[in-house]
Amino acid sequence: MLSLSWAAAHAEDCGHLARLKLDHVLITSAEAVPAGAPTASPNGDALPAAKAAYCRIRGTSKPSTDSDIRFELWIPSGSGWNGKFEQVGNGGFAGSIPYRMMARVLSLGYAVAGTDDGHQSSDSIDARWALNHPEKVKDYGWRAIDETAVASKHILRTLTSRAPAKSYFVGCSDGGREALMMAQRFPTYFDGIIAGAPAYAMTRLLTGGALRSAELGGTIDRLSAAELGLLQSRALQSCGDGAGYLKDPRRCHIDLEALKCTGAETDSCLSEAPINTARVIYAERKDPANGATLYGVLPGAEGLMGSWDAWLTGTDDKTPAAGIAFTWNYLAYMVMKDPKLDMSKVTNADLVRGERTFGPVIDSNDANLSAFKSHGGKLIQYHGWNDPAIPPGYSLEYRERLAAKTGGVKDFYRLYMVPGMLHCGGGDAPTTVNWQAALEAWVEKAVAPVDLVAIDGKGATQTLQPFE
Repeated sequence: MLSLSWAAAHAEDCGHLARLKLDHVLITSAEAVPAGAPTASPNGDALPAAKAAYCRIRGTSKPSTDSDIRFELWIPSGSGWNGKFEQVGNGGFAGSIPYRMMARVLSLGYAVAGTDDGHQSSDSIDARWALNHPEKVKDYGWRAIDETAVASKHILRTLTSRAPAKSYFVGCSDGGREALMMAQRFPTYFDGIIAGAPAYAMTRLLTGGALRSAELGGTIDRLSAAELGLLQSRALQSCGDGAGYLKDPRRCHIDLEALKCTGAETDSCLSEAPINTARVIYAERKDPANGATLYGVLPGAEGLMGSWDAWLTGTDDKTPAAGIAFTWNYLAYMVMKDPKLDMSKVTNADLVRGERTFGPVIDSNDANLSAFKSHGGKLIQYHGWNDPAIPPGYSLEYRERLAAKTGGVKDFYRLYMVPGMLHCGGGDAPTTVNWQAALEAWVEKAVAPVDLVAIDGKGATQTLQPFE
């Protein structure tokens, strides 16, 4: 328990942090926020009021002449601080500080930090910031999370006169990529890491999106909600056990030809165009750069809102698919350097060049976590079996490579595959898991996670076991 005198000193000293001098880091503001005050978010998000008073520090780091890494650190006052530190990851191509995640972590009593990854954008799909800015790509790839961790821990020690008892990093999607990046490049920074649906092989993932688009002639025949629903129904009827979701969709192979209309089109059959689109989305292919597998999306959740419609085929109201947009932005602003890019002009040689140029910067592909293991770090990775954005095959592959390269994975690593889960959450299944509690128990009490319980909003549950 922290003393009341420390709490009073904390409130008084918070503002003094604005004068703190750090290498290439400027503290732009430091203010004490009283309990119950709403947290202002520049992007307009309505954030819950903090339960306890805290010190809010904003900073900018410029490790290169073209860097503009903005970050925030929130430190609870007095006994409101649990003595620990957590850094949260981003999504997509980032561009804004993840305030909502920070607010949730702050409510748990952590000192919490987050960054915009070195550029400012209200659209996490937009990569125009990367055009002719290699230092900003480096900031996005790994340097911003490093700068944020180092500066935040220094500021935290300055204010509290002690290092955090334990430090954690938590992220999903691009944040999962960042989580693995931390374990790989900065293995002593964190005691525990949660990597959800990590886009660790990002350049491969985007190469896969480009090849899929090319196979479909540069455009995807938009599947309607009814057509997507028909695909999902067939998968559940053919492969399900009545649960409403597939326990392991790798074992499910839909007979698409059996769905083909033999006469007039009806709601119970598909024409050749949507069948071909579905076939291409399910398919695996080979990476032209190295022959590695580019994984396909698994069946079982095609028709759910926020699944294929959001990521792969677009919606009935003609909202474009996010996966196609991510691929175009990567190719236009990083690989081809052409803001008016026609994707049909992109060749396999361009895709190979993109992977070889940007893979070493933005991919967290290293399967050697020996240093993180030696540090005593613990890592929980999870992935939804029905993730439409990042096929689950990538996480299965990483675990296999990790076991071969590092060895002894049970000592420090767990992978959980979640039936029915979409990208980072959601789905027609119980998919909400308290990953934080499981990691804390492992790090702080040496209780390794085994069976974990996922719940949904109605109280239904499913038990998850580590994937081996």
